[in-house]
Amino acid sequence: MNCSISGEVPEEPVVSKTSGLLFEKRLIERHILDYGKCPITGEPLTVDDIVPIKTGKIVKPRPVQAASIPGMLGMFQIEWDGLMLSNFALEQQLHTARQELSHALYQHDAACRVIARLKKERDDAWAFLAQAERQVPASEAMPDAVNAAALANGKRAIEDGEMGPDGKRSRPGISNSIISELTDCNAVLSQQRKQRQIPSTLAPVEDVERYTQLTVNPLHRTNKPGILAMDILYSKDIIATAGADSNAVVFDRPSGQVVSTLSGHSKKVTSIKFASEGEVVVTGSADKTVRLWRGSEDGGFECSHTLKDHTAEVQAVTVHATNKYFVTASLDNTWCFYDLASGLCLAQVEEASGSSEGGYTSAAFHPDGLILGTGTAGSVVKIWDVKSQNNVARFDGHQGAVTAISFSENGYFLATAAHDGVKLWDLRRLRNFRTLSPYDENTATQSVEFDHSGSYLALGGSDIRVYQVANVKSDWNCIKILPDLSGTGKVNCVKFGADAKYVAAGSMDRNLRIFGLPEEEAGPSEES
Repeated sequence: MNCSISGEVPEEPVVSKTSGLLFEKRLIERHILDYGKCPITGEPLTVDDIVPIKTGKIVKPRPVQAASIPGMLGMFQIEWDGLMLSNFALEQQLHTARQELSHALYQHDAACRVIARLKKERDDAWAFLAQAERQVPASEAMPDAVNAAALANGKRAIEDGEMGPDGKRSRPGISNSIISELTDCNAVLSQQRKQRQIPSTLAPVEDVERYTQLTVNPLHRTNKPGILAMDILYSKDIIATAGADSNAVVFDRPSGQVVSTLSGHSKKVTSIKFASEGEVVVTGSADKTVRLWRGSEDGGFECSHTLKDHTAEVQAVTVHATNKYFVTASLDNTWCFYDLASGLCLAQVEEASGSSEGGYTSAAFHPDGLILGTGTAGSVVKIWDVKSQNNVARFDGHQGAVTAISFSENGYFLATAAHDGVKLWDLRRLRNFRTLSPYDENTATQSVEFDHSGSYLALGGSDIRVYQVANVKSDWNCIKILPDLSGTGKVNCVKFGADAKYVAAGSMDRNLRIFGLPEEEAGPSEES
C-alpha cells in the first residue's frame, strides 16, 4: 500500500480514523500542523485522529530509472537540463539587474550635471546682483573720489562703468575718507608699538629648543595632497589651511576637529587669511578668483562673494589691520585693494612704467598698514605706499621667485624668502643686513614668518628652522631644527601659535603638523 500524499510505500504508515486513508507519518503530521485538515478529503483532522499501523520491515524498491545504466543517464540528463534552465534564468535576471543599474547611474549622473549647472547659474546670478548693488551706490556716492584718485595718479578721470584707454575696467579708487581711516589706524598702532613690551607668556628659548611633533592632522584629500598656505586666529586658536585639492579647511586645534571645509575653487588654493575676528575667511586660488567666506549659523562658512578681477593665478592675500580692507596679488602683475564688507575692488595697481617682473608671488601688509610689501617671480621685492599706490622702494638680490614675505612686529625688519634662502631688510635704511642660507643650492626656502611678538623667525624648506631675532649687528642664531616628517622634503608654510607656544607647518602631504612641548613638559613650565 502506498502513501496517499507521496505515492510511495511509507516507512511509518498511519491511517486516518475518519477517512481510512493511509499516509506517511511525518508527511501527514506536518500537513496537519500547517493546515489542520485532511489533504485528500479536506475534512478537519488532528494528530489524535491518525492511528499507527504495525508492519514488517519494508524494503523500498529501487526506482525503475535507477535499475539500469540508460535509466541513470536519463535521470542525470533531466537533472542537467533543469540546472541549465535555472542557470539561464539567473543570467537573464542578472542582465536585467545590470540594465536597471546602468540606467539608474545614468540618471544620477545626469541629475548631478543639471544640479551643478543650476548651482553655477545661481552663483553667477548672485555675483552679478551683488556687483550691480555695489556699483549703483559707488557710482552715485563717489564720483568725486574717483576723479580725484585718477587725477592724483596722473591718469585721465574716467566715468564709472567706462573702460580705461588700456582696455581695463576702471576702479572707484581709494577715497580720502578711506585714506584718513588708514592714517588714523597707523597712528594708533604706531603709538601702541612704542609702549608694547614682550609678553611674559611668550615661550622662552629653552622651551622652543625642546619642541617636538605633537599632532598630525589629516585635513585634505589624498589624491591631491599638499598644504600651500595657512593662517591662525589667535583669539580662538583656529587654523585655516589652503590645499592643493582646491579646498580650504578651518581646523579647531584644541579639540582637534574640523570646523568647516570650504569647497568652491576649481584649482588649488594658494593663499588664505582670517578677517573680522574670524567671521570672514579670504582665499585666493590658481583659478584666478578670490572668495570671501562668511560664518554661517551652523558654525561653518559659506561663500558670500566670488571676485574675478585678476586675469592670472592669485598668489597671495593679506588683510589690513583695520579688518575692513584686504589686498590680493596675482601673476597678472597687478595687486588689488578691496573693501571687505562689499567685496568691491577699489583699486587695481600696476606699475606705471609697465615693467613686468613675472607677476606677484607674495604680499603682506606692514603692521601699521600704510606700507605693502610684494614679492615677484622675477626675484624683486617691492614696497608700496598704500595711500598713493606708488612703488616707493625696490629690493634686489634674490635668486628665483620671492615665495614669502613677513614684516616684524617692531616695524623695522622685513624677511623675504626665495630659492637662495632668506634675506633680512632694514626698512629704516632700506638695505639688506643679513642673509640666511640654511639649505643647499637645489633646495628653495618656501616660507618665512615672524612670530607675533617679533622675537622668533621661522622658515620652511626641506625642514623647519627657528631663529632667535636679534638686531642689525648681532647674529641671528638658529635655536631649533624641526624635521619635515611628511617625507616630501618641501615645507610650504610655517606659522607660530599664540605666544609662540607651538609651530604649525604644512608640507606637500595632506597633514597639518603641530610642534610644541609635550604636555608633561609644558605643565611645569607654564606654572613657573
